[in-house]
Amino acid sequence: MTLATLTKDEAQTRSDLLEVQRYDIDVDMTGLLEGEVWRSTSTITFTCSEPGATTFVDVAMDVARASLNGHDIDVSAAADGRLPLPALAADNVLVVEASTTNTDTGEGVLRTVDPTDKLVYVWTSLEPDEARRVWACFDQPDLKAPHRFVVTAPSSWLVTSNGAPESVVDAETGDARVWTYPDTPRLSTYVVVVNAGPFHEVRRQHDGYDLGFYCRQSLVPILERDLDEMVTLTRQGLAFFGERFGYPFPQERYDQVFVPNLGGAMENWGCVTYGDGQLFRTPPTHAQRAVRAEFIFHEMAHMWFGDLVTMQWWDDLWLNEAFASWAANWGMAAASEFTEQWATFLAASKRTAYEMDMSPASHPIRGAVPDVASAMSNFDAITYVKGQSVLHQLVAYIGEDAFVEGLRDYFSRYAFSNTRLDDLMDCYARASGRDLSAWTRAWLDEAGTDVITLADGELVVQAPGTQDPRPHHLDIAVFDASGDTLVPAGRSSHEVTGPRTPVDLPGGDLRLVNAGDFTFAAVKPDDTSLRLMLERIHQLEDPLDRSLVAATAGQLLLLGDVAPRDVSAALTRALASETSAALIEPFLAQALQVADRWAPAAESPALLAALADAVVGLVDLPDARQAALRTLAASASTAAHWAVLEAAAAEATDLDLAWRMAVRRAELGDYDEDAVRRLLESDPDPDAAMRRLAVLAARPDVEAKEEVWRAFFVDYAVPASRETLVLGSTFWRPGQAELLAPYTYRYLEELRTLKGGLLNQGLTIRAMYPLGAGDEDFLAAAENAAEDTALIAYARNQLRSNSFVLSRILQARRL
Repeated sequence: MTLATLTKDEAQTRSDLLEVQRYDIDVDMTGLLEGEVWRSTSTITFTCSEPGATTFVDVAMDVARASLNGHDIDVSAAADGRLPLPALAADNVLVVEASTTNTDTGEGVLRTVDPTDKLVYVWTSLEPDEARRVWACFDQPDLKAPHRFVVTAPSSWLVTSNGAPESVVDAETGDARVWTYPDTPRLSTYVVVVNAGPFHEVRRQHDGYDLGFYCRQSLVPILERDLDEMVTLTRQGLAFFGERFGYPFPQERYDQVFVPNLGGAMENWGCVTYGDGQLFRTPPTHAQRAVRAEFIFHEMAHMWFGDLVTMQWWDDLWLNEAFASWAANWGMAAASEFTEQWATFLAASKRTAYEMDMSPASHPIRGAVPDVASAMSNFDAITYVKGQSVLHQLVAYIGEDAFVEGLRDYFSRYAFSNTRLDDLMDCYARASGRDLSAWTRAWLDEAGTDVITLADGELVVQAPGTQDPRPHHLDIAVFDASGDTLVPAGRSSHEVTGPRTPVDLPGGDLRLVNAGDFTFAAVKPDDTSLRLMLERIHQLEDPLDRSLVAATAGQLLLLGDVAPRDVSAALTRALASETSAALIEPFLAQALQVADRWAPAAESPALLAALADAVVGLVDLPDARQAALRTLAASASTAAHWAVLEAAAAEATDLDLAWRMAVRRAELGDYDEDAVRRLLESDPDPDAAMRRLAVLAARPDVEAKEEVWRAFFVDYAVPASRETLVLGSTFWRPGQAELLAPYTYRYLEELRTLKGGLLNQGLTIRAMYPLGAGDEDFLAAAENAAEDTALIAYARNQLRSNSFVLSRILQARRL
C-alpha cells in the first residue's frame, strides 16, 4: 500500500476544522496467536467548526466498514492511507472497522515469535504517524483527545496500555479475555499504546506510584537480576522530575515493557516500551548500566516534555528529543549514582553530533518541515545530541534557577495542550529577564559548528560560511605544567560575543577552552596546550577535564589537525591510570576505534597491540575488569594477551567473553566451526544466533559475509538493538577492504528497498555503512547516492554524514 504523507498545510486545515472529543478503540488480537491478523474498530467523536465541510480520516489498513453519524461510507474510496469523509455535521461520530496483516515489519505493530519457546509477543509503536496502521484516527500531534481501549486477546496473554485496566473478563466466545481501560488524559495519537503477550510481570509500589516491569518469559532471570536497580532509577527519576518541573507525574501507574526487536524505546504515556536488548544478557558493565539509566530517564522526561505538553507540529521534533536527552543527563547527574554523567556524555556521545554537524549533512536544529516524512529525515545526532548540547548552553547562559523556573511556568501553562518553540522561549525570557530572540536565531536557525581558538589573549570564533559567530558562555581552565604534575592556575567564565572576545587569564602552560563543556563548539588548542593535553591527560584531576581532552582530540581528527597515532597514544596513556568508571569504557571505545578504524593499515596492528598491553593492566581492577576484557578480546595480538583472555574465560559464569574471543579469532583467520556450534548450543540467550552471526561477520570469507548480508537485507533476521551497530562494524573489518569492496556498492543498492519501521530502518542504515572499509571510489559513489531523491531523506542524510567521516578517516591515514 502506497501511503500519502500528511503535509503541514493539511494538518493545519484539519486542526482548524475539527476538535476531537474522544477515541473509543476496540482491538481484537486473537488473530495474532497463530496468525498475522490485527483487527480494530475505532469510534471517533468530534466536532466540526464548519458544518458541511469535508475532510479525511487516516487509516492505512483494509477497511471493512465505516459509518458517519449512522450512515454508511463508501469504503472503496479509501486510498493512500486515507478514507474521505462526506459532509460533516457540527457534532460527529465516525466508526471504522479495519484489519491488517502487516504485523511482521515493525510498521506501527510487530508480532514476534521467541525462538526459544515459540511464545508470541506483540507491541505497537506509533511515532510519527503509525497509529493509522492499527486503527483509524486523525493522526497528527495537535488533535489531542482521551483514548479508551477495549482489547480482546488470547487468554494466556497480558495486555498493557497507558494505564491500569478497569476490568479483565473472559470473552463471551473463544479462549480469550477482554481488557477494558479507562480514558487516558488528552493525548496525541502517537503516544498511546497496546502491547500483549505472555509477559512476565513484576509490580512494585513506591512513593504513591504503582511501578510495573515486563519482559518475555525467556528473559525472566535477566529482569529479576537487574530489577532493584531499575526500580531505584525509576523512583529517582519520578521524584527528581516531579520536583524540578513543579508538576508530579499525574498518574499512579507507570509501566516499563521490554519487548523483542524494537530498535530503541518509545515514550508512550505511562507505558514506556524498550527494546529488550536493554536487558543485558551478561551482567552489565558500568557503561551499559549508564546507557540503560539514560534510556529510563530520557523516556520518563518525555512524560512531561512530549506527552503532557506536545509540539504542535513536527518542526519542533528536535525540541521534544533534545529536551528529553538533556533532562536525562541532568537528572542522572543530580539524582542517581551516575554523578559524572556529563563527563560520560562528552566522552561517549557528543562526538556523533560534531561528526554530523561538521559534514554536508549539517542542518539547522530548527527547520521547515513541510510533511511528516520530512520530519523523520532529521531524527539524527543534530536533533538529539547537538540539540541537548545547545540546551545545556542555554542553562549556562541564563542560569539553572531561571531555566527551572521557566520549565515550571511552561508545564503549568500548557499541560495537556500543544505548543511552539516560542512558547517555551517566552517562559525562559520571563524567568531570566533576558531577551533570547537573538540567541534563539543564532543557535537554532543556523547550521554548522563554530570553531574557537585562544590566541594572544583573545577568544577567536570562526563561524561556518558567512554566518556571524554565536554567543557562547564558556569556561577556561589554566594549568601550570612546569613541574611533574599539572597544577591548576585558575578557572574562569566568559561570555563570548562576536568574532573576538578579550579574556584575562592567569599565567600557565595548558589552557583548556570550554572546560566544563558548557557550549557546543570545536576547539583548536594552541600548539603547547595540544602537546601537553595529549601527553599529560592522565594528570588532570577532574574527570570532565580528561573527557574534554579526549573529545578535543576527536574533533581535531575530524579537522585533520592531529594524526591517529598521537590520539591513540594519548588515550592509551590515559587508560593506564584512569580510575573513573564514567570514563574507562568511553576511553576504551575511542582508543579501539582510532587504532582499528582511523589508523593506516601499516600502523594499526602495533597500535592495537599497544592498547591491548595497556588494557591488560586494567583487568585486575574490579570496576574495569569486564570492560577491559571486552576490549582485550577485540584487540588481542600476542600469546600473552590470549593467555589472559583464556584464563578469564575459564572463570566466567557466562559465554559473553567466549563469544568475543571467537569473533577476534575469526577475524584473524582462526575460525573453529565446532567451537562456535558448541557455544550456540550452550547459550540460553534467545538471541544467541546473533552471536554466531557476529563470528561469521568477522571472517575474511565470502560465504560467511553472504550469510550475514542475507540476515540484514533479505531475511530481516537481525533483531533491532544497539548490538546491531556492533554487528555492522564487525562486518566491515578495515583489514578486509579488498574482500569487502563489492559489498560497499551493494549497500548503496540495498538502501532503495529497505523494509520495516523507522527505528529499525535507521539502525540498519547506520550499522551497515562501510566506515573504515570504504575507499575513495566508494566514497564518490556514496556522495552521489546522497543526492538521489529516490532514497528516503533519512538515508540521504546518513550517507552525507558518514561519507564525511569516511573522507576524514581516509585523510587521517595519510598524516
